[in-house]
Amino acid sequence: MAKERSRKALVELLQRPGNAACADCAAPDPDWASHSLGIFICLSCSGIHRSIPQVSKVKSVRLDEWDDAQVEFMASNGNNVAKAKYESKMPPFYYKPTYLDCQLLREQWIRAKYERKEFIHSEKQEPYSAGYREGFLWKRGRDNGQFLSRKFVLSEREGALKYFNKNDAKEPKAIMKIEHLNATFQPAKIGNPHGLQITYLKDNSTRNIFVYHEDGKEIVDWFNAIRAARFHYLQVAFPGASDSDLVPKLSRNYLKEGYMEKTGPKQTEGFKKRWFTMDDRRLMYFKDPLDAFARGEVFIGSKENSYKVLEGLPPSTQGNHWQHGITIVTPDRKFLFACETEDDQLEWINTFQKVISRPMLPQEYAGVFLGRAGCPGLEDGVAGGDWGSGHRSLLLWVKQLFTAQGMQRLFGQRGAHPGGGGGWYPSLFIASSVVSMLLYGYRGN
Repeated sequence: MAKERSRKALVELLQRPGNAACADCAAPDPDWASHSLGIFICLSCSGIHRSIPQVSKVKSVRLDEWDDAQVEFMASNGNNVAKAKYESKMPPFYYKPTYLDCQLLREQWIRAKYERKEFIHSEKQEPYSAGYREGFLWKRGRDNGQFLSRKFVLSEREGALKYFNKNDAKEPKAIMKIEHLNATFQPAKIGNPHGLQITYLKDNSTRNIFVYHEDGKEIVDWFNAIRAARFHYLQVAFPGASDSDLVPKLSRNYLKEGYMEKTGPKQTEGFKKRWFTMDDRRLMYFKDPLDAFARGEVFIGSKENSYKVLEGLPPSTQGNHWQHGITIVTPDRKFLFACETEDDQLEWINTFQKVISRPMLPQEYAGVFLGRAGCPGLEDGVAGGDWGSGHRSLLLWVKQLFTAQGMQRLFGQRGAHPGGGGGWYPSLFIASSVVSMLLYGYRGN
């Protein structure tokens, strides 16, 4: 009888604001709880809490026995109360993982909150908030695929992340500008639970490097240090922007990755199996998932600019081994892909549709124009910009710019740049630059 009364009381507590999602990863319908912290958590996070028994004591809401004191403690606390305490000094740039993120990020988030109490005592945030970080990471060699220890230096003052091939080297092997830096955890692809993929622009192409560290806290600190550096860079670049505007720009996860078959621009060549990555609006492909550079890439615009995705391939298509086709239509041409399974096909189509359904921002048009869209033909070994469709898309945007709706977008719409309401200036700057280039000629690659 007492067990049933406790279970009923706990189920009622789950209906309170904040308690209907996991306190740590926001997974819906948590069925576990930490009765020492007073929070409701999901099954996955409960396993992490069990690994720190000196901090967190875990029970099932419905299956375990609870005494009255434990139920009363849960009632007087809850997820919102715990958040106000354990996240009170969390810096805005710190990555807050969800149930969709990898185990490492969720584990270090939980340990940072409850075990190390980093967001109660701000002095414990120094490893990723000081503006400078130096250390060694295991980096995968571009050509031989071997992981070797390399010295990395992140400096906000210099605006760059650098790495050195030798400990005593005076000059870095690579300089990665914070402006174009991205980092995302890729444990499955890299084959290491602590694997981090870092990308940056090199000679107007996306360069990938793959690193890890044996210590989970160390690699997550590097990740958040990169986010902190980008946050402070964007604060200077967009002084009127709010934190909520800037945080989504600090790092990005890929929308989808996986194998598909592709053919060339003539669509008479044989299909080749390639690894594809959908990075925002850029569809890149690689011969191997861990290649340093993409073999080609194409910009995926919006439906307003005549981009669309179709299920299947044209009837005359030949040479594909996989039968589940996808056709992407752009202003210039059609791109043909084939998936191994119907599930893969549906997932890719859904991903493409989400991108195409999203209206393009002014800076995205400018990115196409300046040659950052990638390879129009998706041909192995070919580099360059999707100038044709980018040029037409840009002309369309400039034309729309001088309509009433366009002027409203320039001078009044939030979101034209990370600063929201002050977004007219970057749009106007882009517009004037674009018009100048159209009038006096484009001198890109």
